[in-house]
Amino acid sequence: MGVLTVFEFTFSGFVKNLGQKFFNLTTMKPEVSIIIPAYNTENYIFKAIDSALNQSISNIEVIVVDDASTDNTLEVIKKFKDRRLKILANEKNLGVAGARNRALRIAEGQWVAVLDSDDWYAPERLEKLLQIAYSEQADMVADDLFFIENGKDYPWSTLIREGGECIKQLKLIDTLYFVETDIFGKQGLHLGLSQPIIKRDFLINNSIEYDERLKINEDFWLYLECLLFGAKFILIPEPYYFYRSRPGSLVHSSAKQIIEVTRLKITELMAMQDLVNRVPNLAQALSEKVRISQNSLPYYSVVESIKKKEYFQALIQIVDNPYFFTLLTSFLPAIIDRKIRKGKIKVGFRGNL
Repeated sequence: MGVLTVFEFTFSGFVKNLGQKFFNLTTMKPEVSIIIPAYNTENYIFKAIDSALNQSISNIEVIVVDDASTDNTLEVIKKFKDRRLKILANEKNLGVAGARNRALRIAEGQWVAVLDSDDWYAPERLEKLLQIAYSEQADMVADDLFFIENGKDYPWSTLIREGGECIKQLKLIDTLYFVETDIFGKQGLHLGLSQPIIKRDFLINNSIEYDERLKINEDFWLYLECLLFGAKFILIPEPYYFYRSRPGSLVHSSAKQIIEVTRLKITELMAMQDLVNRVPNLAQALSEKVRISQNSLPYYSVVESIKKKEYFQALIQIVDNPYFFTLLTSFLPAIIDRKIRKGKIKVGFRGNL
């Protein structure tokens, strides 16, 4: 009888312990919340979600926000049957910033990672970034990213390479460097295009969200705000993010829009003297960002007209802005180099050498 009692007690303890472990497993907060805003990307969204759910770490949640798509994007999203997937469907289009903010407000992860619905992750991406985040006690960690043309199988370049940088080890990103290397119309690292993981508590404690007035460049301004509030930002030189470039995406947005957003945000920042003055020479760097962006507008206005096949309009713009040729001359070597690497210009030799 005594042996039976001991057995019953031991078995009861085993069951209780097993139940507690199961409870902990099912109630454990995710380590990372992956946020995917989606609008009319029925041909791409499956790959994005699949890459998020198949990360080498499993303690994640994936929050997909369908931003009132008019195609079959939502139907594609609903094909996934995974308890880690949360689906939000907006009744009206909020824009990328609004969709991301809606997901941020219900996110439960220690870290937030954003994935655009036409891009995808390498399987080990989050694991690699988290390793650095913990070892460096960082608030933000970004990787290099692959640029890939829509319909192509292989990337044509990376963010770091196109920025003209040679980064072989971890790099601490400070506020001034971040601004000075991300100027529209000028070669630089352009970390506003990166997609770092960010500590969620840092965003909450500093009341940081995406600016919902912006339809473009919202990432740059959120990252800058994080840096101004003291975020430790680490860049790793390896690429684990695949950044797809396609017609109709925000990558192909109007130069005029980008410059208008730049002027709006910098004007607002300059009014916050206590914040700007924390970083020596930041005010000067922000003014330079506006000046260079504004000077590049004639060139990009002509390019946009040509892309729209508005050739007469382009001709008028060239006549009105002779500075266009100065910019064209300075940009031409880089343009040709990119076209060659994208395979849009064939280079070969005829005859015998």
